[in-house]
Amino acid sequence: MRKFNNLVLNEWLKLSKKRTFFVVYALLIVLPFLVGYIVHSVAAELFASGPAFAAEMMMPTAIGQVVSILVIIGTAGIVTKEYSQGTIKFLLIRARSRTAILASKYMTVLLYALSLTVVTTIAVYASGSVWFGMDGDRLGIGDLLTSVLYNSVYLVMYTALAFMIGILTTSTGVTIGSTMFAITISNMVIFRDFYKYVLFPNMNLAAYEGGGAPIPGMTLHFSILVLSVYFVLFLLAGFMVFRRRDVA
Repeated sequence: MRKFNNLVLNEWLKLSKKRTFFVVYALLIVLPFLVGYIVHSVAAELFASGPAFAAEMMMPTAIGQVVSILVIIGTAGIVTKEYSQGTIKFLLIRARSRTAILASKYMTVLLYALSLTVVTTIAVYASGSVWFGMDGDRLGIGDLLTSVLYNSVYLVMYTALAFMIGILTTSTGVTIGSTMFAITISNMVIFRDFYKYVLFPNMNLAAYEGGGAPIPGMTLHFSILVLSVYFVLFLLAGFMVFRRRDVA
């Protein structure tokens, strides 16, 4: 376990050396306050309290989606740049299995996503408190955490997709472009029976609140099952290709 932790630490250090590493955190601190100011100036009546604003902002359709995009951009090259820079050969000659090396990279992606989510959650809550106050609170911290959970599902699925594409294509540009395209078309709804088995509608777990559904006939348990299958397939495909690819 200690050896694996060292691999993760090494990957985190490589990620943190990027010139834009801290810029992303700064952006996710400033953005909620900027959005809060604009909303408060234009339509302050939209939110009854700070937590209500925070809960809405952390949904995948608001600032929560920005977190997902920044995580994808920030970690798209975690595997692909090893190939483009030729460092993959030096990485694989270590006394570590390819599975452990790749798992450490994915763990680093998840830790990066978690850190950005925590920073953004604190920032949107603070912004909501500043611009909308705490009076008339009808949501509370529980609803904010629910929004964070919904966005985390969205975030984990897209990072797994980007991780797989990066391994399959070994191209940072293709990885970012393909995942951004997937995010763009994810809001499309096709009312056909087959579409409920597609990844995108199942990621909108918030649609089940109040007895609703992304597509009539779908259930929360069904979406969780579909997401689990896609998640396993993404990682399985990535790990299998990485383990078998010739880097000589």
